[in-house]
Amino acid sequence: MTMALGHATSGVRSLTREEAEERGALLAVDRYDIAVDMRGLFEGEVLESTSTITFRCLEPGASTFVDCVAEVRHATLNGQEIDLGTVKDGRIPLTGLAAENVLVVSAAQSDTGSGAGILRTIDPSDKLVYVWTSFEADDARRAWACFDQPDLKAPHRFTVTAHETWTVTSNGAPTSVEDQADGGRLWTFPDTPPLSTYVVVVNAGPFHELRQERDGHSLGLYCRQSLKQYLERDAAELFDMTAAGLAFFGERFGQPFPQARYDQVFVPNMGGAMENWGCVTWTDSVLFRSPPTYGQRETVASVLLHEMAHMWFGDLVTMQWWDDLWLNEAFASWASTWAAVNATEYTDAWATFLAGLKLSGYQVDMGPASHPIRGEVPDVTQAMANFDAITYVKGQSVLKQLVAYVGEDAFVEGLRSYFRDHAWGNTRLADLMTAVGEASGRELTGWTEAWFDRAGTDTLVLAGTEVLATAPDGGEPRPHHFEIGVYRRDADGAGLEAVGTAHVETVGTRTPIEGLVEGADLYLLNDRDLTFAAVRTDERSLRTLLDSAGALPDALSRALAVSTAWDMLQKGELSTDEMLGCVLGVLGSERSPGVVEPFLAMALKAAEQWSPAVAVPTQLVRLAEVAAHLAEDPDHRDPALRTLAASASDAAHFALLDAAAADNNDLAWRVLVRRAALGEYDATAVEALLERDPDPDARVRALGVTAARPEESAKAEVWSEIWDKRSIPAGSPLYGLAQAFWRPVQHDLLLPWTHRYLDEVDKVAGGGGMLAVGSLMRGMMPTTADQSFLERAREIAQQPDQNPTVRATLLTGSDTLARVLRARG
Repeated sequence: MTMALGHATSGVRSLTREEAEERGALLAVDRYDIAVDMRGLFEGEVLESTSTITFRCLEPGASTFVDCVAEVRHATLNGQEIDLGTVKDGRIPLTGLAAENVLVVSAAQSDTGSGAGILRTIDPSDKLVYVWTSFEADDARRAWACFDQPDLKAPHRFTVTAHETWTVTSNGAPTSVEDQADGGRLWTFPDTPPLSTYVVVVNAGPFHELRQERDGHSLGLYCRQSLKQYLERDAAELFDMTAAGLAFFGERFGQPFPQARYDQVFVPNMGGAMENWGCVTWTDSVLFRSPPTYGQRETVASVLLHEMAHMWFGDLVTMQWWDDLWLNEAFASWASTWAAVNATEYTDAWATFLAGLKLSGYQVDMGPASHPIRGEVPDVTQAMANFDAITYVKGQSVLKQLVAYVGEDAFVEGLRSYFRDHAWGNTRLADLMTAVGEASGRELTGWTEAWFDRAGTDTLVLAGTEVLATAPDGGEPRPHHFEIGVYRRDADGAGLEAVGTAHVETVGTRTPIEGLVEGADLYLLNDRDLTFAAVRTDERSLRTLLDSAGALPDALSRALAVSTAWDMLQKGELSTDEMLGCVLGVLGSERSPGVVEPFLAMALKAAEQWSPAVAVPTQLVRLAEVAAHLAEDPDHRDPALRTLAASASDAAHFALLDAAAADNNDLAWRVLVRRAALGEYDATAVEALLERDPDPDARVRALGVTAARPEESAKAEVWSEIWDKRSIPAGSPLYGLAQAFWRPVQHDLLLPWTHRYLDEVDKVAGGGGMLAVGSLMRGMMPTTADQSFLERAREIAQQPDQNPTVRATLLTGSDTLARVLRARG
């Protein structure tokens, strides 16, 4: 899954690990036969289901419960009526179990508008209705009765009745579609393989469908009708990427994807993507309304390959309990970058990852919300709180370090045996590490504990011919396998050339370096970015890094130099001006599109958020001049123009932007946001752009222009749409609107609104889906603050009964803002 979707609803008990273990030891589920009636969603809000569960009890006469967070209308166990008065907390008690049992539960769910497992959406442009489901971690119980835990896997057979104008997608190809005498059509789907309840799916609506046959697979793409022009624009690349990914993973994992059908459904108002077996659901905000930049296309490729990797790691072989949930996500993230580098045009994907996402992992890991990658998960709610940059980003980085430690060939051989030995079953982390250890000949118990069971980031410092390693908790530092790149200036002094590489495997706090070439201008620690650590080099190397990072010959090395400068800024070791000078210097000559966009984003953040208020206009001018220059290069024109739109400072900048925006709606919206932030709101221009923009979500872009205005009434209007009406689609539309709202230079105006944000916490934490908790809390975290906000945020985070996701968001956000305030002076 990309971004967490789940629930945090009060009044419903979260399954505990102890309960799951007891139920898992007691039961074996043979199959689910689930009849879903979606006709009530065409004009209303009710989904109806009848779930028939065939299961065995290993201790006849015992009792347990089945999960169902819906209105239970009728239930029988082995033909005997169940007293519905016993249903409580989303659970139906089951008593007097036989050795073999058949449970039938009919239920109805009317909560189909909050994003908790099911979402019914009305397209604002044509009023067509679409419905999607997404069940990780335990939201299948909201749609129908099931034993909603990952280790009770079983085949699922769906029959779905839907409106006659709707197309239904599920985990496989339908075997029949028949008109019904009482209205609608009945879609019948075949048995799935044995699957966990969280990776099954039913989507429905008047989808636009595209299909291709590729290498023995039937590939499908679906979207709402109002976005079909964008899907058709991107379809060739999506089909190519899907075919390439299936081929790459099938070969490298030692077994092809075992069914012909592989669908991808782009749906409205979803905060990410979900790895349903054979039928991935995506946020349709990735169907970009203007031609996507290289970076946007690379992001789509990364998500596509991430969800695909889950078909093997997560769906075929599933973690037994959610304490190993991180491993699913870390592996899929690692595998997506690995596949992008080896099977697509995005060969600089590791550099892109370092310059962008990896920094978010370091950010969380250096703050008070840091936690071990592997931790105790007493119930499912806590599992969902751990969907953060530690899970995805640090986890991915640590797996990359594992590959470096044991060797890629051994790692792949270990994966092949892991998938072969555990197909359609459940595992723990030890099963994977045993397979990799046996393939590599390395004993990995100590390595596993050091990397997965301790929080925080180690620091590696070059001191003469030694590497000094320290751990943040004062304990023994982890073992690090990494490289030191040795660079000297070339003959004309303009470039840096590699003159050697030192391979280092640290043990303890001091590790001597063998073969380190002397007299270099730059010793670059962690070259090729093999480990997860803060790195510091000698003083001469630091000056070279800051002044000449752009002269490094490789995009990954340049990304490492810039990310090191960013880490030093966050820790108060470098001024914003010095950091900005480094990244702008690199951008002046950067040619890899894989790092241009994250470098531009980093530079913008440094200029407008991390700079002292008095310096912001000057810093934005510096950035705007670099962006205007980059815009002359066709390979970088679009991201450079977008950055220029955020930093434009004079008439020449706006003249360049206005000319480029004449036929580019996305850029035109960005220019209007910038003008509005500068006090130049133009209502007529907003209305004209709304008229010309075919995007069904264009109203959100118009709200972004309002949000940027330095006026109390404008902020209030947008705040009501976000928090009171909940009218903003989750994911990138909300994040874009939040970026327009929180303008750091509007500090005095925004301070009361930062406290309004904290006022909303209890409302968000108390109900709805993780779409609300995740998107609203993370997306709307202020980018400016004062000391009273920081103190209050920490107090709210530490409340004993605080929602774990809210706690982590407030702790990380307030820690970052404290660092920002120190940098501003």
